[in-house]
Amino acid sequence: MKPSMLIAVGDNCLDVYLTRNQLAVGGNALNVAVQWRRRGLNARYFGVVGPDAEGDAVLAAIAGAGLDAADCERRPGHTAVTLLQDRQGDRRFLLEDLGVGLHYLPEPGRLAELGRADWVHLGTNSAQALLRHLVAEGIGFSVDISTSHDALDLSGVPLVFASGPESEDAPVAPLINGLLAQGALRVVLTCGRRGAFYHDGNHLHRVAAQPVAVVDTCGAGDSFIASFLADHMVTGLPVADALAQATTAAATACSHEGGFPQPLGPIPDWLKQKYAGVIASAGA
Repeated sequence: MKPSMLIAVGDNCLDVYLTRNQLAVGGNALNVAVQWRRRGLNARYFGVVGPDAEGDAVLAAIAGAGLDAADCERRPGHTAVTLLQDRQGDRRFLLEDLGVGLHYLPEPGRLAELGRADWVHLGTNSAQALLRHLVAEGIGFSVDISTSHDALDLSGVPLVFASGPESEDAPVAPLINGLLAQGALRVVLTCGRRGAFYHDGNHLHRVAAQPVAVVDTCGAGDSFIASFLADHMVTGLPVADALAQATTAAATACSHEGGFPQPLGPIPDWLKQKYAGVIASAGA
């Protein structure tokens, strides 16, 4: 049998941890692709960076993770950067500049490649035109809308990932039903310490989160997504088993720094100088 091909499309960024003076590479789509690759799957990542030093760092991390950096385009503009303060694994965002990757639409050659994939995952802040293209072509795909639940037309989207409330007292049905009403065929809500919920279009499934000593929550949801897509949507593993394995993947991601295991270097002086105003205003 020909191995499945999985493609993640969209966001990447430099995660700048000011509290720890560390620099990591992440982004929902990139994190998902890396997690697939770490499992030995036939994974590709389509994204875009600017012609800047930040882009150089992202491309180096992509290659270091075993993905083909040539799949990532370079366009005029600047690479996405996120400035964070970190306290005991919880993050406070001081800046989230999406850069040239905002609403990224792959060039025609890469767009055609998506039609040959067994599954496509779109990261946050995806282009509406890309969703409509994939729906029209009948391509199996998912999209993460955790940063904005109402920004996209979800009509006919096979699977939507969204963030949900961590409190047990907060109902999830209104959020799930709202996304289904917007046209999503299936919905996954990841709810942090509460666990996750999956509506398959007919039934609601729930899985509890696994207890873990948190080092960094960055990338936990992305690891859940990568695992669930590979195991359930592509391989056909039963829902309960796929959800259990996805929570294990999320817990594992909380045990290391960064969205995926990578060497975390110190923040270079040029980057500190570039964002000195933001850093100073936050007292970081």
